[in-house]
Amino acid sequence: MITKTVLLTLALTVSSGVSHAQPKDTLQKIRESGTIQLGGRDASFPFSYKVSAEADPIGFSADLCAKVVDAVRLKLGLPNLKVQYTMVTPSNRIALVQNGTVDLECSTTTNTAARAQQVEFAPTHFVGSVAAAVKRNSPVQTIAQLDGKSVATVTGSTAIQLLRAYRRNEKVAFNEVTGKDTSDTFLLLSTDRAVAMILEDVQLAGLIARSTAPADYRLLDERLRDEPYGFIYRKDDPQFKALVDETLASIMRSGEIEALYTKWFQRPVPPANVNLNFPMSPAVRDTYRNPNSRGI
Repeated sequence: MITKTVLLTLALTVSSGVSHAQPKDTLQKIRESGTIQLGGRDASFPFSYKVSAEADPIGFSADLCAKVVDAVRLKLGLPNLKVQYTMVTPSNRIALVQNGTVDLECSTTTNTAARAQQVEFAPTHFVGSVAAAVKRNSPVQTIAQLDGKSVATVTGSTAIQLLRAYRRNEKVAFNEVTGKDTSDTFLLLSTDRAVAMILEDVQLAGLIARSTAPADYRLLDERLRDEPYGFIYRKDDPQFKALVDETLASIMRSGEIEALYTKWFQRPVPPANVNLNFPMSPAVRDTYRNPNSRGI
């Protein structure tokens, strides 16, 4: 016969085993491995992109991420902390953060209520507006005029949901085609497999600026929604959250981020010395004055 004492002992043993099986907090994980795992993108210009197959990503997001790495280095007393990048896509980035492959994903993830249930968002570092790019010679002037035409979107992007909501609300019939990332999707537009591409205006501007014929494209004036970008990391990790959030908020409040913005959006950048000439919008300026993690 099993006594209450034995049952209690068994329960405590099981409970103890479960607690040891929980994932370690991020700073402990980094301290023990001597490596911080970052998530980046191949072609999210000028936020996180590669200039060669072997190189780590560079860009506005990458520079901000490096500031966080410096803060982790100082916090843990690890001057030789290694940085390991994993290239992510819109469709796998959340899963790679959740399963521990990536400690901090540093690119252009839009902060939405649905995503915030799965991962934590750092303070917004950019606000884009969802727009449409078309060929310059296209007769299309509004999104409604895309009725019956093929429209390109990036798999896993928030633009897909916006486009589908627009289609339902405005009774417009789009033929939706998708690419696995931004460059793959832009190819659908440049090769006329789509009449338009829907994405944040700053990313569309970057794709156009780096194309072989930038003068062949234009953005429609219409905007569907503002999109706040934030780095993502695992939930329920208060120490790492405090370090990431305080580091980025300090860079914003001090004005240091303005120099980084000018570097990537208003000056020639590698590899082809393209200048986006993309001034800071009022929405971006406001979020730097008042750092926050508000989503949509």
